[in-house]
Amino acid sequence: MINGKKVVVVLPAYNAAQTLEKTYREIPMDIVDEVVLVDDASKDTTVEKGKELGIQHIVRHEKNRGYGGNQKSCYAKALELNADIVVMLHPDYQYTPMLIASMAGIIANEVFPVVYASRILGKGALRGGMPLYKYFFNRCLTLFQNILINQKLSEYHTGYRAFSTEVFKMIDIEANSDDFVFDNQMTAQVFMAGFDIAEVTCPTKYFDEASSINFRRSVKYGLGVLLTSIQYRLQKMGIAKFNYLKIR
Repeated sequence: MINGKKVVVVLPAYNAAQTLEKTYREIPMDIVDEVVLVDDASKDTTVEKGKELGIQHIVRHEKNRGYGGNQKSCYAKALELNADIVVMLHPDYQYTPMLIASMAGIIANEVFPVVYASRILGKGALRGGMPLYKYFFNRCLTLFQNILINQKLSEYHTGYRAFSTEVFKMIDIEANSDDFVFDNQMTAQVFMAGFDIAEVTCPTKYFDEASSINFRRSVKYGLGVLLTSIQYRLQKMGIAKFNYLKIR
């Protein structure tokens, strides 16, 4: 715990058997109370590896539900465990678990309710091997999003995030997509609910075993991001309303 707040780390996994142990071993268990592994019908031994490592809370989808569907199960389980702070960390070892204490600490000390680990602050993305085309489109999409959403995040596309569970009382993540655009819809929900998001600089690693989406999926994701930002602006202007942006 931090300041009496229960910290739960959730790992949305798909074919993560080769990197799960390296990720799990670096989680700071002195402040993390529970770890949840959600396996999205992997074709490898992710579940078996999780059991071998002693991860107590393992949820396995019998059918692949997609990246967003995986996160929905992650957060549902964390709330079931009465978490106060939920940290979402990809188990592909692209992000360092060493930042969990800092991210959770910001929330536990009530500085910000949400924290994103940004690969773009500083020069961590390119130094870590992010492909140049991905970096370019990341910057273009982020600029577009900041203009429409009227925020100043350095990155909307990180897979390393921490939330106060108070946030989940205000937004409906079940209304979001089960695909990769889930992350950006959730960010839009967080801002629509009036919460602020802090960012911390995060180094990153790109290697063969790290998860990635192909160019076609990247294009689909990018279009989804643009649509989400436009929908946010339309709702803010009172021109239209969208179910997933409804605040409880």
